[in-house]
Amino acid sequence: MIQRISRLNAALPELAELESLIEEGKQYMRIRVPAHIQHKGEHLPFYVLEMGSTAKDAPVLALVGGVHGVERIGTQVILSFMKSLVRRLHWDPVIRDQLEHLRLLIIPIVNPGGMAENTRCNPNGVDLMRNAPVEAEGNTPWLVGGQRISSALPWYRGKPGRPMEPENQALSDAIHHALRDQKYCISLDCHSGFGTRDRLWFPYAKSTAPWPGIGAAHTLTELFEHSFPSHEQYLFEPQAHSYTTNGDMWDYLYDDYRAMQPEGCFIPITLEMGSWLWVKKNPRHLLRYHGLFNPVLPHRQQRILRRHLVLFDFLMSAARTMPQWAPESAADQTRALQSALERWYPGMSGNITPAV
Repeated sequence: MIQRISRLNAALPELAELESLIEEGKQYMRIRVPAHIQHKGEHLPFYVLEMGSTAKDAPVLALVGGVHGVERIGTQVILSFMKSLVRRLHWDPVIRDQLEHLRLLIIPIVNPGGMAENTRCNPNGVDLMRNAPVEAEGNTPWLVGGQRISSALPWYRGKPGRPMEPENQALSDAIHHALRDQKYCISLDCHSGFGTRDRLWFPYAKSTAPWPGIGAAHTLTELFEHSFPSHEQYLFEPQAHSYTTNGDMWDYLYDDYRAMQPEGCFIPITLEMGSWLWVKKNPRHLLRYHGLFNPVLPHRQQRILRRHLVLFDFLMSAARTMPQWAPESAADQTRALQSALERWYPGMSGNITPAV
C-alpha cells in the first residue's frame, strides 16, 4: 500500500497537494467525490468542492482545472488560490463576508488519469474538450477542431454515438447541479498551451457568430479593465476568433444552462495561459513535451502562480455582485450587446436582439 501511494504521489503530486489542502480547510468545505477514474488499477478520486453560501439564490463561481492532463499549471494556479483562500479565512473577515454571499464550486483535477500520464487526453485516449455532443457550425481546422479517426492522433473526440467520457459526465453533473437554480453564474476553466499572451476566452467554440451572452461578457470585461487599468496581460475575446472546434464542453454546459434558466446569466470563461512565451524565453521547454505547456524553472512557476491571483479575487467579487452589474432590462442588454459587437465584431449589423 505504501509503495502504491508513493508511486501515485510521484506521478500526481497535484492530487496529494489537493488532499492536503482539503485536510487543512475541511471546516470551510463541502466535499464530494461523485466519481472515481480508473487508471492502471488505481481508482483516482474526482473531487468536487463547495465553499460559501448554501442559499439557492447565491451567485456561483466555478473554478475548473486539469481538463487536459499535461496542462498541470491550470490545476496548480487553482491550488495556489485555494491555499491563499483557506488561510485567509482563518483571519480575514472580508473573505468570510464574501463567501457568505457567494457559492464557490471548485473542481481542480478533471482528468486525474491524463495528469498521471502527463498526456492531454484521458486514459481512453479522448480529448475531453472535443468530447461533448456538440457539432460546430461550418468547417473547423483539420484535427485541431476534433477528429474521430483514431485515438492515436491528437484531439480525438471518441467514437460517435457513445456517451461522454466519465470525467466529462462527472463535470457536467457537478456544473448542472450547482447552476440549475442559479440566475447568476461565472466559471473559469484554466488551460495553457496557446499563443504568447494570456487569453480569457468566451464561447462559442462551435460558431463564429456572437453567442447569446456576449453583452454580459463585455460588461464583465469592462469591469476588469476599468478596475485594473495597469493589468494588461489578458486578451479578452470570443474563442472562435482563434479557432473553432467540435465537442467543446463549455458550449455544451452553457446550452444546458440556457435550457434550465432561459432568463439567467452564465458567463463561462477559459483562461488560456500563453505558454509559447515561456518557450520563447527558455528554449529548454522544447526538450520535453511537458515543457510546451508548463513553466520549467521554479521562479517562473512561482510568478505564474502569483500573477493570476488578481483575476481570481476579481471573479469572486464580480460573481457576488452580478445582480448589480449584469444587464437586466432590454435597454441595458441592447447597449451591452452593441458595445460587444463594436469591440469584437466590428462592422456587424447592430440589429441583433439580445438574449433574454
